[in-house]
Formats: sequence, structure tokens, C-alpha cells
Amino acid sequence: MQRIIRKFRTFREAEEANREYYRQLSPPERLEILFQLRAMALKENDADSERLARVYRITELKRS
Repeated sequence: MQRIIRKFRTFREAEEANREYYRQLSPPERLEILFQLRAMALKENDADSERLARVYRITELKRS
């Protein structure tokens, strides 16, 4: 992914330029961005998978 820096006078100009950029992308390019964002999100949440697994036990109690 190529990084581009642009300056805008207002937030509205920046938002319009952002929308125009994504409109010009082809569907495969948009999907590639989606997959990259998904991979980044999964990598950040990988710490959760390193924890110990929970173990549940169901035991029957004897009635007295």
C-alpha cells in the first residue's frame, strides 16, 4: 500500500477526497484493503488466544 500525504483546509474537503479515492479503486483493490485491515485486527487480538483455555466440569452430587 502506497502512503500519500495531502493537506486540506477543512474536514469536509478531506472527507470528500477520501470518498473519491475509494470510489476510484477497483473492487479487487477494495477487497485487498479489507483483507489487510482484517489481518491487522486479528494480529492485535492474538494475545487473547495465548491465554489458557477454560475447562468446565459437570459433576453430580450425591443426595443424602
